[in-house]
Amino acid sequence: MVAKKNKKANQNHHQKSSHMRTPIDWHKSSETVPYPDLSKVKNFWIKVSLKKNRTYLYDGNKLIYTMYSSGGVYKKDPKTGKMKSMTPTGTFHAQEERGESFYNQSLNEGANYYVSWRNHGTYLFHSVPTKAGGEYNVQEAKKLGKSTGSHGCIRLSIADAKWMYSHLPVGIKIVIVN
Repeated sequence: MVAKKNKKANQNHHQKSSHMRTPIDWHKSSETVPYPDLSKVKNFWIKVSLKKNRTYLYDGNKLIYTMYSSGGVYKKDPKTGKMKSMTPTGTFHAQEERGESFYNQSLNEGANYYVSWRNHGTYLFHSVPTKAGGEYNVQEAKKLGKSTGSHGCIRLSIADAKWMYSHLPVGIKIVIVN
């Protein structure tokens, strides 16, 4: 029974990934199917895989949508000597801070459609980054779904970030794994 269940789960996962937009377009939604209707989702939560550059939306154990994403760059941890992402791992929850755009003077970078998930505005889901004038940083945007690039936030396509900004309920569980 377990093998049959796992096979079905793998088929389910494979079917979902076939909806992924290829090539990656950082302007558009990551999948070619509509976003999930959260009013029909009973146990919504999010898993971010830093190594896979993906953000997964779940209803309980069922994968309902996959987004291309990019998390924090890896740097050597001075204590352990191991490479560690600038994005914290663990379990967090969507916070009330959100907005249409921001600009961080000290990083000389901003983004659109943000939602905080740690330290009330420090760690965010947001669009691919923008420059001082508000235009998108194309060089950084091209990393989406392919490699890390942020200072710790989770970057999403413009469309995916806008959906999160508009639909992500405060308090939703967000699990971030390496």
